[in-house]
Amino acid sequence: MSTKSKNPASSRTPEPRPLDYDLAEEVLAESPDQYKALADKTRLLILDLLLERAATTSQLAEALDKPKGTVGYHVKVLEKAGLIRIVRTRPVRAMTEKYYGRTGRTILMSGPTAMPDPLFMVRDALRGVTIVDGEPLPMFTARRARIPEERAVEFAQRLADLAAEFAAEPRGGDRVYALLAGVYPTDLPTLGSGDGA
Repeated sequence: MSTKSKNPASSRTPEPRPLDYDLAEEVLAESPDQYKALADKTRLLILDLLLERAATTSQLAEALDKPKGTVGYHVKVLEKAGLIRIVRTRPVRAMTEKYYGRTGRTILMSGPTAMPDPLFMVRDALRGVTIVDGEPLPMFTARRARIPEERAVEFAQRLADLAAEFAAEPRGGDRVYALLAGVYPTDLPTLGSGDGA
């Protein structure tokens, strides 16, 4: 997934993989139209594909194995939301072929509480999990710790940096892998201070 929550800590993003078009490192999603655009599996897949290279609606439809009209609709929603744009055109016979690219490598959300479904990325990521006997992945772990908020924010930034490094890896191999990470508050109970006994 290519989105992360807005984090006040500074970013130490590694050198990103070069693309065939220019884009900002980050773009802020803060409007209901942008949240709606991001809360759809096909549109998230389009955004991921456009991190590979610029593509036409036909190329995206072929990669997604969906009708061109369906993909065209989703492309228009993303374009209207300001999350993708036309990065170049090419004349083809009597028409002009449009190549789309993202407006930002990372999409920052102004705050998950403003979204209708703040956990949409988690649900979408889990829908895509593939388990094959004998393979070393997937690997999941869950840990809980009662720590100060400042330290939780530091861990969140380290995870954001790791996610950026993961997404910046050169494309290769036969399978797409995903990384899901998060630091979040819970309503779990805590033990009061003990007497050491």
